[in-house]
Amino acid sequence: MTQRTEAPSRPGVEPRASRSNVQLRNFSSSLPMALLRAREAVMRHFRASLREYNITEQQWRVLRALTTVEQIEVTDLARATYLLSPSLSRILRHLEQEQYITRHTVASDQRRSVVAIAPRGLDLIAVVSPDSESIYGRIADLYGAEKLGLLQDMLRELEAVMNQHNIRAGLTEADLSDAGD
Repeated sequence: MTQRTEAPSRPGVEPRASRSNVQLRNFSSSLPMALLRAREAVMRHFRASLREYNITEQQWRVLRALTTVEQIEVTDLARATYLLSPSLSRILRHLEQEQYITRHTVASDQRRSVVAIAPRGLDLIAVVSPDSESIYGRIADLYGAEKLGLLQDMLRELEAVMNQHNIRAGLTEADLSDAGD
């Protein structure tokens, strides 16, 4: 039987013997889990702030994305925000009801829809932005501005490398381009 190499355990977490002979890195040491844990550690602070304004993280993500363009097709917005189409549809419906966005169909193709941020959405961005920037500033203070910049550079580099290479034979373009919530 081959021995598994376990990553050092975190305080209060006891490593457990594997239930199989499968060669697999420790679950909590996997790159996807490390990225998720880091994301959750950061987002918990932003979520608390967004709750004060009665908006969700995903709604904020959509509004923030819309501030960078005059208008955008819904399919492109889904790609830009990493939201699945059904989730984005619900979010857009809510944002439209709240008058944070405007939406209209493309005249040349009624199946396509275009959205833009509305004045009320820009007002919300203006109100929430100081809190958001304050959280960013506190993160930079706690972690270190230089380290945070390096981390962001490294994450962009990792993303670029992973987008350039199909490291798993048999992966389809659809597999590589699946967006998640």
